[in-house]
Amino acid sequence: MVDERSVRGAVLAGGWVADDATVASLTSELSADLRGFGPLEQFMADPSVTDITVNGADEVWVDRGQGMVLSPVRFRDDTSVRRMAQRLASLCGRRLDDACPYVDAPLPDGVRLHAVLPPLVDRVSVAIRVPRHRSWTLDDLTASGMLTAEARNLLFELISRRRSFLVTGGTGTGKTTLLNAMLGEVDARERIVIVEDTRELQPVHAHVVRLQTRAPNIERAGGVSMQDLVRQTLRMRPDRLVVGEVRGPEVLDLLTALNTGHQGGCGTVHANSATEVVPRLEALAALGGMRRDALHSLLAAGLDAVVHLERDTTGRRRLAAIALVTGEGDRVKVETAFAFDQQGCVNRGPAAARWHPSGGAS
Repeated sequence: MVDERSVRGAVLAGGWVADDATVASLTSELSADLRGFGPLEQFMADPSVTDITVNGADEVWVDRGQGMVLSPVRFRDDTSVRRMAQRLASLCGRRLDDACPYVDAPLPDGVRLHAVLPPLVDRVSVAIRVPRHRSWTLDDLTASGMLTAEARNLLFELISRRRSFLVTGGTGTGKTTLLNAMLGEVDARERIVIVEDTRELQPVHAHVVRLQTRAPNIERAGGVSMQDLVRQTLRMRPDRLVVGEVRGPEVLDLLTALNTGHQGGCGTVHANSATEVVPRLEALAALGGMRRDALHSLLAAGLDAVVHLERDTTGRRRLAAIALVTGEGDRVKVETAFAFDQQGCVNRGPAAARWHPSGGAS
C-alpha cells in the first residue's frame, strides 16, 4: 500500500526537496499506477464515464454518454501507456508483449479491455469499456429521453407477451442498458438465464442465473465458448434465455432454443439498422455452417421483433425503431412497425398493422 509517509520517506532518502502538495501528488500517482489504470483512474471513479480510449500518450478520449470527447489527461510517454496496458492485461490473466501484441479480455470487475501494440498500430491503442452497475428501468430511460412514453409501452408489451426479440445497434448505443431495463420487467416468477462474454447484464429481478465464457489458457486448453454455454442453458430450465451479445455461431443454438418452447428469449447483436439484421444473422449463421434457407426457417418460427438503437447527431442514445420479423420459408425479412425521430415523434411503418393493440407482435 502506498501512503504519504512512505512516499515522503523515499523523497528524503533520495535527497530531494518536496512540499506537501508534491508528496500528495506523487502518492496519488503511484497508487493509481499500482491499481493498474494510472492517469485514467479518475475516469474509472466517474459514474458517468462509459468508454475510455487511449491513442498514444497525448490522446485520451472519454465518453460520458454524449459521444467521445478529448480530455486534458496525458501520459508521460508511449512507454507509460504500454506499461499500463500490460498491467491491465496481467490482471485478466493474459499477456501483452511483442509475441502477443493484442488482447481482448474482461477484468475481474467486469471492465472490458482491448489493447494493441505497435507495429500492428502506429501507437499503443487502448480501449476500455466501463460497465456501470446502476440498473435503469424503462421509466428511467423514458425520463432520460432515450425512450418516448409510447415506445416504453410497446417494449413492455414485448416482455409481458413473452415475445422473442433482439436489441440491435452500433457500439455504445445502449443495447445492454435497454436490455437490462426490459429484463427488469419480467415476471418475478420466471427464471432468467443469461450467457455473456463479459458480465454486464444485471437486471433487477428475483431469479437470475449468469454464465460467463472462459478464454483458453496459454496452452489453448480449458476454453468455454458462448456456443458451449448456450447449449448448457437448455438444461437449466430457463423461462427466459438471454445471450448478452450474439456475434458467432451461438446464434444457431439461440434460434434453435427459441423454436423449442423457450419463448421470450432475447439478446443483442451489432447491426446498422433493424432491416439489416437478417443479413447480419446470415453471416453469423454461416460461421456455424447453416444454410440460408435453414436460418430463415428458424427466424420465421422463433424470432418476433427487433428493437434498434442509435445515437443522434448530438451523441445521445435513443430508440430509433421497433420492427417485426415477417415472411416464411426462405423469405424472412424485418419490417419497421414504429420509427421514432429525434423529436420523439412516432411514424408507423408497414408492419404496424401486425401489432396487436392488446399487446405483443403477431
